[in-house]
Amino acid sequence: MKKLMYTVLTLCVISMSCKEKKIERELDMNNPFFSKPETPYGVPAFDQIKTEHYLPAFEEAMLQQKEEIEAIVNNKEKPTFENTIEALDYSGELLNTVALVFFNMCETNNSDEMIAIADTISPKLAAHSDDISLNPKLFERVKTVYEQKDKSLNPEQQRLLEETYKNFVRGGANIPVEKQARFREINEELSKLTLKFGNNVLAATNAYKMVIEDEKDLAGLPESLKAAAAETANQSDDTKGKWVFTIHNPSLLPFLQFADNRAKREEIWRAYSNRCIGGEFDNTAIISKIVKLRAERAQILGFKTHADFVLDERMAKTPTAVYDLLQKVWNPALAKAKEELEEYQQLANKEKPKFDIKPWDWRYYTEKVRKAKYELNDEVIRPYFKLENVRDGIFMICKELYGLTFKENADIPTYDPEAVAYEVIDNGNVIGILYMDYFTRSSKRSGAWMTEFRGQHKTKDNENVIPIISLVLNFSRPTADMPCLLNFDETETFFHEFGHGLHGLLSNCKYRSLAGTNVTRDFVELPSQIMENWARHPEVLKLYAKHYISGESIPDELIKKIEAAGNYGQGFINTELIAASFLDMDYHVLENPTISDPIAFENEALAKYGLIPEIISRYRSPYFQHIFTSSTGYSAGYYSYTWSAVLDADAFEVFKQNGLFDKATATSFRKNILEKGNTEDPALLYKAFRKQEPSIEPLLRNRGLLPEEK
Repeated sequence: MKKLMYTVLTLCVISMSCKEKKIERELDMNNPFFSKPETPYGVPAFDQIKTEHYLPAFEEAMLQQKEEIEAIVNNKEKPTFENTIEALDYSGELLNTVALVFFNMCETNNSDEMIAIADTISPKLAAHSDDISLNPKLFERVKTVYEQKDKSLNPEQQRLLEETYKNFVRGGANIPVEKQARFREINEELSKLTLKFGNNVLAATNAYKMVIEDEKDLAGLPESLKAAAAETANQSDDTKGKWVFTIHNPSLLPFLQFADNRAKREEIWRAYSNRCIGGEFDNTAIISKIVKLRAERAQILGFKTHADFVLDERMAKTPTAVYDLLQKVWNPALAKAKEELEEYQQLANKEKPKFDIKPWDWRYYTEKVRKAKYELNDEVIRPYFKLENVRDGIFMICKELYGLTFKENADIPTYDPEAVAYEVIDNGNVIGILYMDYFTRSSKRSGAWMTEFRGQHKTKDNENVIPIISLVLNFSRPTADMPCLLNFDETETFFHEFGHGLHGLLSNCKYRSLAGTNVTRDFVELPSQIMENWARHPEVLKLYAKHYISGESIPDELIKKIEAAGNYGQGFINTELIAASFLDMDYHVLENPTISDPIAFENEALAKYGLIPEIISRYRSPYFQHIFTSSTGYSAGYYSYTWSAVLDADAFEVFKQNGLFDKATATSFRKNILEKGNTEDPALLYKAFRKQEPSIEPLLRNRGLLPEEK
């Protein structure tokens, strides 16, 4: 054990016995990581943390966990669940805190300084992790406890034991000694490569700006988008009085939807789709190395491919199961996409001069046909989806389902001035802290995600530690004349991420490593995707979709149009999604990957499945961050969105049968899914809620992909 002794010089001397040697070191107590934060609910002291604090905190945190591990290894008592498995799970608390703050800040407030720190610390963290996973004495203790088959352990303890043992094996504990050096080299190299990949994508995305000087080139664009582009332009002296569009989604996607100028659509689409292919931020060589190293590591661990390694602990289990599911959605989706293409081409044939539909035309003609068929477009929808109204609608749904309320607290420090902090209250008790960070900025990576600064868990004394959850979004900023108005895709994204947030906030587990969203990738999207169902349901729309000026609820006529258009464009949506999933799998089922040209590999892979040239994969390889920006991440796992979609569509059938806000159904979902984390096998958790195996039919029906509904 270590003891902390504070001196009047604000220094801390740490003394401990380790292998009969006394080690002393001094810590600068001006570093906020080295003392308990004096903040509401113990949230990180963001207002005190500076970039120079991270490296010393990381170094000290790794030393502390190393000493904790040595204490476990050198324990003279026989290995037990408490002195080995539980002690291991409680180790590294400081490291967990520092890493969560640092890497979350890298995602939302990145800078050259942060990148430099990440470059320095990432390989050290990889080595530190390997030191634990490859510690033979530690594994021997873990294995001893595992083989004891102690029947006195409760189900959560048994799950922790099984997961701990499995993680050691997957972390290399059983590999031959002569291969361990190479295993370490691979992990270190992957940590550097995946970090570089993500930094390149962020830099390439921020580097591009399309400057428009002639207002005629803005034809077709909604006034809100033009106003946002003008505000962006006015931020720089060299573009004042002009319009600037970027390849961040809030700027890119509506431009592709509405811009009449086909040449400009092509220009911005090519900038988007060719990111990180050649040039300063090239990722192609990095991809080749990552795929090769992953395959080599998997084989050292005894698996045929990286996909086999990843899927061994997922619900899908095998690549064959993944491909089978994807194909079931791909075939009807591709057929529907071809029908959509034919319809769009008929319109293009009426243009003068006529032309063949290209990828940069797809969203434009989708919008044209949707407007003609359903008298519906984003500019009709947006006024009813003011950001604050959508947020309040989500809060209302959470209260109806789970009894939760959300109270803004300006006294809670935030990691960025734009982030807003809320107390999450259940039955009068604060059960979590929720940050929401809405708007795009150059220091924030693209996309939307849920993360945490502290996961829910219970201390050794069984005191509950509440979670600190953050939802990070990339919506367009409000302008001087217009609030932030969301389109329907953005609205569903907000609901989606909030579902992840509930998974973290409502966790009720003992052990940090099993709590909240620490579940398999193909299960983690269930709580998020099921929330989207409430976003679009007519009964719920009437409750939260209100005109931002008049305050009137969305009219029934518009709801009917949204319903009628609900399956419109599903060919494109599902085709680009499944194409990305196929591409991910094809990279990672290779036994001996020697990919000299990832772009050629991508083209050949997608041509094999019959992807039409008018549609590209949702993410092209050089900016496919889900699968290339961490050691594992969503690699061989992008299919998870579709796998979980089967679960969410099937699970929502229960709410449709019993009532959207049926308390018993909501309580069952909370108790069996949201609170349980990874304390049981996810297939068993799902059956405990659903009382039967999931069916794919609700998913295909909801997306209009059943044969009889073509």
